[in-house]
Amino acid sequence: MIQQTLVLIKPDGLKKSLTGNILTRLSETKLEIAAAKIVHVSRELAEEHYCHMKEKPFFKELIKYILGELHKRRKVMAMVYHGEGAIRKLREIAGATNPEEADPISIRGAYGRITTSGIYENVIHASTNEAEAEREIKLWFEPDEIIYHLYPVEEVTVKNVKKKVWKK
Repeated sequence: MIQQTLVLIKPDGLKKSLTGNILTRLSETKLEIAAAKIVHVSRELAEEHYCHMKEKPFFKELIKYILGELHKRRKVMAMVYHGEGAIRKLREIAGATNPEEADPISIRGAYGRITTSGIYENVIHASTNEAEAEREIKLWFEPDEIIYHLYPVEEVTVKNVKKKVWKK
């Protein structure tokens, strides 16, 4: 089944200069990158991304982690991977969420760690299922940022919206 999934290289992965290593490992899946960008994560985006964990005791630390406050690297590399069995393939190569339980040859097993405060610094995020993948992709990307039409879209005219453009 053709699927798409969101993949994030988290601030600790960027801080440790693991981007190339992680992208090399992800290429082993033979999936296509449908979108990629570097994102300065806002608090609103972070809280919406982790909304299902809002009641967890570690929620505040998790938000600090994805915002880059723990690593002084306030950015994330966000990507959409697309292809046959994308979710399973990416979850498998990413490894278990807990780096200590992850297969040592997985990305999290090789590069992740647990901090003394108990935060999983697992360097990468991969969507858990199709519903989460759709929610997350729509949260992190606009339709025009993705090279495939993954989900239905519509064209709308939005008035009075300020946006930055390149200066002439």
